[in-house]
Amino acid sequence: MEVVTKTCLACGKTVRGRSDKKFCDDYCRNNYNNQLKAGDNNYVRNINNALRKNRRILHELLPEKEEMAKTTREKLLQQGFRFKYITHTYTNKKGSTYFFCYDYGYLPLDHDWFLIVRRKEDTIASLS
Repeated sequence: MEVVTKTCLACGKTVRGRSDKKFCDDYCRNNYNNQLKAGDNNYVRNINNALRKNRRILHELLPEKEEMAKTTREKLLQQGFRFKYITHTYTNKKGSTYFFCYDYGYLPLDHDWFLIVRRKEDTIASLS
C-alpha cells in the first residue's frame, strides 16, 4: 500500500488528517483564499475608499446646521474629490440632476460652481 503525502496549498508543509484535506490549518486556508480574492477585493476596496473620501469632502464643506452650501470645482479638486465616483443620482421635478456620494450630494451650477446638499432621512425613506 502506497502512502501519499499531501502538502498544504498555502505553506507547503505536510498535511495530516483526512484524505481530502488541503491545508494544514485555518490560518493557511484563510490566507490562501484571501490571496485568490485579493485582486477583486482591491478593486472594490479602492472604489469604496474613493466614495468615502468624496463623501467626507462634501461633509466637510457643508456646515452641520446648514442645508446647503456652494463651492467651486477647483476647491473640490484641491481636496482630492473624484467626480467619476458617485453612488447614485437624483433628478428633481425641475429636471436638475444631483450626484450623490451616499447621503451627500452636489448639483453642478454655472461657471464651475456646485451646490452641496445633504439628503434628509425622511427624503430617503420616501424614495424607496
